[in-house]
Amino acid sequence: VQLQASGGGLVQPGGSLRLSCAASGFAFRIYTMAWFIQAPGNKREFVAASNYRDRVTYYADSVKGRFTISRDNAENMVYLQMDSLKPEDTAVYICAASAYGNKPRIPNYYDYWGRGTLVTVSS
Repeated sequence: VQLQASGGGLVQPGGSLRLSCAASGFAFRIYTMAWFIQAPGNKREFVAASNYRDRVTYYADSVKGRFTISRDNAENMVYLQMDSLKPEDTAVYICAASAYGNKPRIPNYYDYWGRGTLVTVSS
């Protein structure tokens, strides 16, 4: 199983980035896919998720209206479009996959984790 995140970098406040996550080694189309963040010494925090069953998307309150999660089941890809970025969005963004799907905001319900990509929002 592999989850390879990419697209991170340095961006100014108010700017945009699009993160990508390439998945392989499991049945992507029946997994809930999500993005979490993790800062050094901190626990993983939920950002956004895409439920495979009902196509419903979930967002943390802090990113609602600014971030958009999407997925391409044909290509085994999940994306995170991040707009109106703020300095507090700075973190390592990690892609995750869950076969359970009913608890999209809880890290413990995720089966697979990628290594993450660093997003730095700074002027």
